[in-house]
Amino acid sequence: MRFTPFDASEFLDDEEAIAEYLAAALADPDPDLFVAALGDVAKARGMRQIAREAGVGRESLYKALTPGSKLRYETIRKVMDVLGVKLTVASRV
Repeated sequence: MRFTPFDASEFLDDEEAIAEYLAAALADPDPDLFVAALGDVAKARGMRQIAREAGVGRESLYKALTPGSKLRYETIRKVMDVLGVKLTVASRV
């Protein structure tokens, strides 16, 4: 039996799915999970276009959205702005 690797970007086809996916990744304490999720969303929307609109090189964006990278907040903000999503802060209470 052969299995193909799971690619989350194939299922991120609307804003609600993207928002829920990023929120779930952000809720996990592992920061690499959020970086990978942001990369999945960028891939789903077209990495070349996201990079162009965010003002970063495509290869640089691929490297930045790789788990383990030292992603800067500035890059996160640019990518999220292009994707049309935002981070919010809420009390746990």
